[in-house]
Amino acid sequence: MSAPRLVPPASVDPEATAALRDEVRAFLADQRARGAFEPAVDSWLTGWDEEFTAALAARGWLGMTVPVEYGGHGRSFLERFVVTEELLAAGAPVAAHWIADRQIVPSLLKYGTEAQKRRFLPRIAAGECFFGIGMSEPDSGSDLASVRTRATQSDGGWTLTGTKVWTSGAHHCHAFIVLARTAPVDPAHRHAGLSQFIVDLAAPGVDIRPIVSMNGSHHFNEVILDDVFVPDDMVFGTIGNGWTQVTSELSFERSGPERFLSTFPLLPAAVDDNGTAATDPDLGRLIGRIAGLHQMSSAVAGALERHEPADLPAAVVKVLGTSTEGDVAEFADYHAGGRTDAAELAALAATAVDQRPGFTLRGGTNEVLRGVIARGLGMR
Repeated sequence: MSAPRLVPPASVDPEATAALRDEVRAFLADQRARGAFEPAVDSWLTGWDEEFTAALAARGWLGMTVPVEYGGHGRSFLERFVVTEELLAAGAPVAAHWIADRQIVPSLLKYGTEAQKRRFLPRIAAGECFFGIGMSEPDSGSDLASVRTRATQSDGGWTLTGTKVWTSGAHHCHAFIVLARTAPVDPAHRHAGLSQFIVDLAAPGVDIRPIVSMNGSHHFNEVILDDVFVPDDMVFGTIGNGWTQVTSELSFERSGPERFLSTFPLLPAAVDDNGTAATDPDLGRLIGRIAGLHQMSSAVAGALERHEPADLPAAVVKVLGTSTEGDVAEFADYHAGGRTDAAELAALAATAVDQRPGFTLRGGTNEVLRGVIARGLGMR
């Protein structure tokens, strides 16, 4: 077994990040005082609020890592990490811009054409352009190499046919990036022949169908592509390089603080609720796990800042983080259970418990990611 690849801790000026944290916290306190939002769990997935997104954009907290020449703010991944961590810890409604800012921005900067960067990056930074992800399919979840959506070359572009599923926010988004097959499957090289395309969700042939959760909420969608034409200038990256591009993109999707802070608002709510949560030893254990994940996730942000591969540590953060946020949900639900004086906490905890099965599924199941981790560490 080879030695594991370690990610060094993030290097950042503590005073600079402390000042930024204070600024974000003051903003959030003001927004709550104005009644702009109430803390929620899973707010990065379910809290769609375009007015709140616009308020963040006005403060320069969208497109933070986008260079100034593309309408962004030229700040670091670590500064962005501080802002997103505070937003998640507060349970703020950030779903509208989350995917675009989290992974479309760095992907465009790495693989986008000059025209694509100039078209999309300024609008994302301004909170005016929302993106979805077109990876998973009905029979291809974590195993993306088995996608069936096909892209066939046609005059001036490509024609896409297939179905994508679990597409968060597609009913609100302007576009999504689709992973499709542009060459037949080669059993010896399953990851070959895949490509990505930027698809306009208002284009002819796009049919968006809601997937309503058991609790009645709607944020997931099925997106059916029926001979959807995509012009050549919306090919994303290089034809045939889709697998490499997706792997790079997943580092941003799997390693962020949303993988361990989705249920964080439950902890202060439980402790402030005059119950027994504050004296429960499990509270300290959960806080310790979150503190460790904070260090791990910020280290990945540092690696991404240095343009280093981060797919393996991102998978580790995702597995440990989603397990932790599920345990936070159970902790809060236990302490709210049976109490008539804890209705607010109970409602928040019930929502988290409803969402818990999805924590370890979205972004790649923990079972599959454990295999990724084992292979990455050289285990057999």
